[in-house]
Amino acid sequence: MTRFILRWAINAVALYLAIFLVPGIVFHGAWTSIIWLALIFGLVNALLRPLLKLLTCPLIVLTLGLFTLLLNTFLFWLTSVIGQALGMGFTVTPPVFWNAFLGSLVVSIVSIVLSLILKDELKKRR
Repeated sequence: MTRFILRWAINAVALYLAIFLVPGIVFHGAWTSIIWLALIFGLVNALLRPLLKLLTCPLIVLTLGLFTLLLNTFLFWLTSVIGQALGMGFTVTPPVFWNAFLGSLVVSIVSIVLSLILKDELKKRR
């Protein structure tokens, strides 16, 4: 359970930094909305990422893994669409692809760094 909460917190911090650093990502809401967006982002990644990776495996191999950046971009954009539908005030503004791409890069980098920092916490709680 603590591993889930740590992953949720990492996603929340990563989304907050993406909102803060990328000017094309607009957020008008309370800080609790970021926590709910992190949960949505985690669920989208947990449910859709394995299926998308399986379906696009030849493209991932052909591009030596660079196609996963496009998958991350799509999942970040999908989180934005779900957040807008639920009225959370999370919007990726035009040009949507590039802003979602930069946002997904920020989220990926922050998630990797925080996971490395909290690696011992994530392992010992299993």
